[in-house]
Amino acid sequence: MKIVPMYNKSLVKIIFQQVDHSVNVIKRRFNEIHHYSDFYNSDKGIDLLDAICMQLIAIGESIKNVDKITNKSLLYNYPNIDWKGIMGIRDIISHHYFDIDAEEIFNVCKNELDKLQSTINVIIDDFKF
Repeated sequence: MKIVPMYNKSLVKIIFQQVDHSVNVIKRRFNEIHHYSDFYNSDKGIDLLDAICMQLIAIGESIKNVDKITNKSLLYNYPNIDWKGIMGIRDIISHHYFDIDAEEIFNVCKNELDKLQSTINVIIDDFKF
C-alpha cells in the first residue's frame, strides 16, 4: 500500500498560480534588459533590477511555503528544477541585498524562468488540482 501525503492541494495550487504570475511579471520587466550591465546603465535599469528582485523573493518564499505545506513530498519529484537554489536566491536577495550580483540575476531571468514556468504547469497538470 502506497502512503499518499496529505496536504492542502487547493492552497498549493494557489501558490503555484502566484508563482506563475510572478514569472510573467519578471519576463515583462526583463524584456527591456539585453545585458546584465543594462541594470546599472540608468535609473530605470536599477528600478527594473529592484522590481525583478522583489518578484524573485516572492517566488523563493512561495516555493519554501510549498515545500513546508507538502512536508517536502512534492518538489523532489521534479528534479529538473533547482528548488534549493530558488529558495537560496530568495535568502541572498533578502538578507544580502547590497551584495546582489546583477549578472546572476540576468542569468536566472534569461535561462531559468521558462523552465520553472513549464515545470509549474506540469505539476498543476500532474496533480489535476
